[in-house]
Amino acid sequence: MLDLPADLPADIAPLSWLLGVWEGTGVIDYEAEGHRYTGEFAHRASFSHDGGPFLNYAATGTFTPADGGAPVALVAETGFWRLSRPAGADDSGPALLPPREHRTVARTAHDVEELRLEAGGFAIEVSIAHSDGMLELYLGRIDGPRIDIATDAIVRAAGTKNYGGASRMYGLVDGHLLWAWDIAALGTDLRSHASARLAKV
Repeated sequence: MLDLPADLPADIAPLSWLLGVWEGTGVIDYEAEGHRYTGEFAHRASFSHDGGPFLNYAATGTFTPADGGAPVALVAETGFWRLSRPAGADDSGPALLPPREHRTVARTAHDVEELRLEAGGFAIEVSIAHSDGMLELYLGRIDGPRIDIATDAIVRAAGTKNYGGASRMYGLVDGHLLWAWDIAALGTDLRSHASARLAKV
């Protein structure tokens, strides 16, 4: 059973089951440039909110080599998860620009329900910045306890490795957060590269 805060903004109610800190382990299996990357890793993901119409996201992954070598930091990422909706005059931005109009009533569950897709669920946007100089914008869908997202855009710093696209799937199964991450990287087409099972801590 999930305990959800009663003060959640209506905009993040469909994403609320993600809230909290999740930890666990996963496996890597990916072949590129004639090398097969395999092994287990520890993963920690945190979803929080600060009153805005989005979730704050942070995650890290640590790989322990099979030969007993020192653990290797794989990734640190931070970002934001939100329902897709057109920005209006009562929204801030871009940058530090305040809203042109002040909304006197908070967005309601009815407002959010109007965003529901015909096929069910809601369109979502996920922006993620990686510690290695990658930026990803994912678009996708949340339908109850399942999320499917795929990159719409990737920005890479000049010195980063080749990374062409990705898709991720998240699901809540028996109280655990399960996820799978497919990537197109190092000259290889989109394929599975990692998955994990996380428990709320």
